[in-house]
Amino acid sequence: MTTAAPTATAAPTGPRSTTARRLLALGRAEATLLLRNRSALFTALLLPLMLIGGRHGMLKQQADSHPGLDVDSLLITGTIGGILAFVVYYNLTAAYVGRRNELVLKRLRTGEATDVEILAGTAVPSVSLALLMSAVVAAGGVAVLKLGAPVNPLLLAAGVLLSIGTMIALAALSSAFTKTVETAGITTLPVLLVSQFGSGLLIPLETMPDRIADVCRLLPTTPGFQLIRLGWTGSDGSAAATGFGGTWATALPHLVTGAVWLGLALWGAVRYFRWESRR
Repeated sequence: MTTAAPTATAAPTGPRSTTARRLLALGRAEATLLLRNRSALFTALLLPLMLIGGRHGMLKQQADSHPGLDVDSLLITGTIGGILAFVVYYNLTAAYVGRRNELVLKRLRTGEATDVEILAGTAVPSVSLALLMSAVVAAGGVAVLKLGAPVNPLLLAAGVLLSIGTMIALAALSSAFTKTVETAGITTLPVLLVSQFGSGLLIPLETMPDRIADVCRLLPTTPGFQLIRLGWTGSDGSAAATGFGGTWATALPHLVTGAVWLGLALWGAVRYFRWESRR
């Protein structure tokens, strides 16, 4: 008597789930929601650009009392910092709160995506939009204001990445203390004000009294923004501009301070982030 050969089990078909695929899927879904939210789009697209006029006026006033201040480069680097603050930090705080209150985050945790992937996937549209807008502003600065090429592109990239990482972590942390999307404008205000007025975006640190400037250099958002300025112009305002090699010594304190704040913000986000609203 012969025995039937065992039937081969059909291999599963379809694309294999990977981290990249999950991030792309989460980012696509979040982008769809962002495009449907007119107030979020206004904050992301128009508000940072509308602030250019006010920023230029404040910098011109500073230049009147501080001859030699490079208004054009400060305008562009400050606008890039403002874009990162509003588009990434503010928009992402509101997104985390909205998805939490809608129980989207809770449902996502029952799937294959890890916690980090869920948070990162939600951030993909805001980060992508911020990078696109920053690139447009940078290209405009080179074309219209005739700014030179970045002195140290590595430090410029490090400043952007450090700023984005810090903003994402601060957004996750701020969402824990934000009840509704509507109140995100209130809970994010302290960080936004600190980033605009204390981190050199509207008022260059070299125009402040020394003691105040030293304190402002220790703020969470200052290191990344100053690295962007240093990488582009070769100076953060504390000394004369230097070349590629000379910028590293100036960058070291910013890199150390920024890494410490990034670690603290990540710890706070992990410690206090809420995946569902408290009833």
